[in-house]
Amino acid sequence: MRTLSFLPLSLSRSLIAAAVGTALVLSPLTATAFEGELFSLKNRWEHTVTDMPTNERESTLKALAGEVEQLVEEHQDEADVLVWQGIILASYARERGGLGALGTAGDARDALEKAIEIDPQGLNGSAYVTLGALYDRAPGRPLGFGNSETAERMFQRALEIRPDGIDVNYYYAAFLKEEGNEQAAREHAQRAVNGNARASRQVSDEALRRDAETLLNQL
Repeated sequence: MRTLSFLPLSLSRSLIAAAVGTALVLSPLTATAFEGELFSLKNRWEHTVTDMPTNERESTLKALAGEVEQLVEEHQDEADVLVWQGIILASYARERGGLGALGTAGDARDALEKAIEIDPQGLNGSAYVTLGALYDRAPGRPLGFGNSETAERMFQRALEIRPDGIDVNYYYAAFLKEEGNEQAAREHAQRAVNGNARASRQVSDEALRRDAETLLNQL
């Protein structure tokens, strides 16, 4: 049984407010405010998981989780907001660790799966990357929902959407290494090293590129 040890997860792209409900379209002013809240959450999450000392991350991510929960209450049908809720909760679960984080991890999974129901692309594949890492790192039944087959399926879907992504190739390489498939792990780690850093996620993608280089040297 695997221990609960979630990896930091990466999401990306500029976020655009969509229609609320089926008829009411957001005004430009509301859309700008909505986009700004998500942009702020993304930046603070990225700073937390890449630059903040380990002993400060848990409390900061807990606060971010509270903020995004409120945003979801206001925009519960927005796929992008749900994806960000999933990534923040997944990161919070990682920092908490242990069985006490299982509830948070389950909430992250639920938010991401709901986001995909709304938008099958899942924020340009990022929802699938996060789900893959969650299903990979959570313990299996009866304690948790971890499942290697589901993790593999999530990573494959992310690769279909964004095959050159640093994040998906790195996390998939780490998964494959754990599964004992070192040849495929080496291939995807190399693809992560050679991948394109996203303009909106330069810092975290470059951090993952360095992690991929380390992983490649271990294979």
